[in-house]
Amino acid sequence: AFDAWLQRPTLPSVCVAVLDSGIDGGHPEFAGRIAAARSFVGGSARRDRHGHGTFIAGLIAASLNNGEGISGMAFPAQLLVAKVVRPDGVVPLEAEARAIRWAVDQGATVINLSLGGVRDPADQSRDSFSPLEANAVEYAIRRGVIVVAAVGNGDNAPEMPWRFASYPAALPHVLGVSAFSRDGSVPSFSNRDPVYNDVAAPGDELFSTLPRAITARRPLCADQGYSDCGPQEYLRPQGTSFAAAVASAGAVLVRGAWPNARREQVMALLQRTATDMTSATGCRRCAEGRDAVSGWGRLNVAAAVGYPGRLAPVDRTEPNDDAGARSFRVRKRTVNRSASLDFWDDQSDVYAVRLRRGGRLVATLSRATSNLNLVLWKPGTRRVNERRSLANVAAQSVSLGRVKVVRFGLQSRILRPGIYYLQVSITEPGATAYTLRTVRR
Repeated sequence: AFDAWLQRPTLPSVCVAVLDSGIDGGHPEFAGRIAAARSFVGGSARRDRHGHGTFIAGLIAASLNNGEGISGMAFPAQLLVAKVVRPDGVVPLEAEARAIRWAVDQGATVINLSLGGVRDPADQSRDSFSPLEANAVEYAIRRGVIVVAAVGNGDNAPEMPWRFASYPAALPHVLGVSAFSRDGSVPSFSNRDPVYNDVAAPGDELFSTLPRAITARRPLCADQGYSDCGPQEYLRPQGTSFAAAVASAGAVLVRGAWPNARREQVMALLQRTATDMTSATGCRRCAEGRDAVSGWGRLNVAAAVGYPGRLAPVDRTEPNDDAGARSFRVRKRTVNRSASLDFWDDQSDVYAVRLRRGGRLVATLSRATSNLNLVLWKPGTRRVNERRSLANVAAQSVSLGRVKVVRFGLQSRILRPGIYYLQVSITEPGATAYTLRTVRR
């Protein structure tokens, strides 16, 4: 992580939010590093009864060159500490959602979420998807914040390893982080996911800060305030929580090194510069290329900071992932818009088009690969792609060579005026740019 700074020793200060169990606010490692702290579950955010938040904060931002203990990886970071863990260890969704919005409003450029709930698409009674959480995460993403989340530990799932990333890692545009061990393998506790597991980072046998009130229970231990003086679970800690913290620190460094890059460009750098993990590197369960076990591979901060190529194109319509308020409004009668889709990060773009009674619409999709679909949804659609919404499909595209076209209202005039939703979606692994032309009459 520090290899990149031989040529670039300084970076501008960047705010990173840690939503967790709080922090030991008087710890010497955090002197002058806490920009703001607030509790959303009562008590003081500068007191950490569990230790988890202090451990995470140390990995990210323990002070550099202060003569104390360790250094966090994100040396220019200022911490925004949001306490969201109750004394019983529960994270209320309302507290998490409020904390995300608070962090954004406080100026966070990166938000670390070393927490999560089980995801199970096959069993809705077990699936913990929360619209409250999803809306808060979208609030952050719309404002250009990089959201980093742990894919989750299988000990909280029905079996281990679990085949689905946890929420909020399994939300669009979130960097989902799995763990790898010293020997290059991905441990069984790290959840798998073919879509939402983006990168892997160290999540085994890490060393960091702990609240001094916790380490004081072992008064004969010399390293007070550090994890080797903590309880058993912190002596050889394991978890995707810690991997997410390392990735958040990496995101701080990359964003600082590329100050003019947009959120999605930094995300692309973090993912596409990762070092592929295979059996040759110690991960016998990993396949070449992107896989469900390690995502794009091992986080490589130096490669992302020193990337010699051009950044990914900017898609200024993002996020526009669904119908309703989550769509992008097309206001002119004729529009040519260039955008992009990514199977792993951005599977769907939705455009809202108001059609009048008796009007017509022609939408043409070009300059794209063949694995894109173009569908027009009726007014009142709340969620595209849901089975119960299929009756709301107004029209589907026809292929004319490599061009796909939706013609609506040409055979019979539109009788139902309102806002229609034009969806472009990618159906197979890969990424592509496209051009969408819409003509209303």
